[in-house]
Amino acid sequence: MSSIDLTRLSPSRLIPVIEISDVAAAVPLAEALTEGGIPVAEITLRTPQAVESIERIRAALPDFRVGAGSLLNAAQVRRAADAGASFGVSPGLTPQLIEAARASDLPFIPGIATIGEVLQGLELGVERFKFFPAGNLGGVATLKAFAAPLAQTSAAFMPTGGITLDTLADYLAVPQVFAVGGSWIATRDQIAAGDFAGITERAAQAVSHVARLAAA
Repeated sequence: MSSIDLTRLSPSRLIPVIEISDVAAAVPLAEALTEGGIPVAEITLRTPQAVESIERIRAALPDFRVGAGSLLNAAQVRRAADAGASFGVSPGLTPQLIEAARASDLPFIPGIATIGEVLQGLELGVERFKFFPAGNLGGVATLKAFAAPLAQTSAAFMPTGGITLDTLADYLAVPQVFAVGGSWIATRDQIAAGDFAGITERAAQAVSHVARLAAA
């Protein structure tokens, strides 16, 4: 895998999780997020349009860090890398996924739900993990419970799933959290309606919120 510092993947510590069903929305969406202060997004491979959307964003906005999410197997990892994804994200962790990401030189964040999976990832050379689905797994309380036994390791987490602006502060307060993923910044309904101004507004609101937390 690439040596990119995933801890600094998003200066705002926010990574919008996006589902795109119309490739025409891809570039305007990325532009809207950038204008709002979040030049990064995870495009999930839950739709047939995802790979082309990644390609379009990479071609139009080379500095935008567009990732590929919901990677479930080695073939999808390779497709994401070939499309020019800046990083890859999976809801789970397997040796095959890690090997494919390493072979494709793709920065990769596998998903975990237990300490056992974290230990397996560390043995495979992974240090950054997606904690998913965070809301269903006890959220902040579970992450804090992970912290004590994992304190002697370099493991860090990107909780995703069920997080909103109202709960963002609690997650970001956990020292082992390097970023937070979420779909509330750019929802499917907003994207389908072409509400890019609304997406910019939500992105800016989230960035401002994080800045206030950092200054407190």
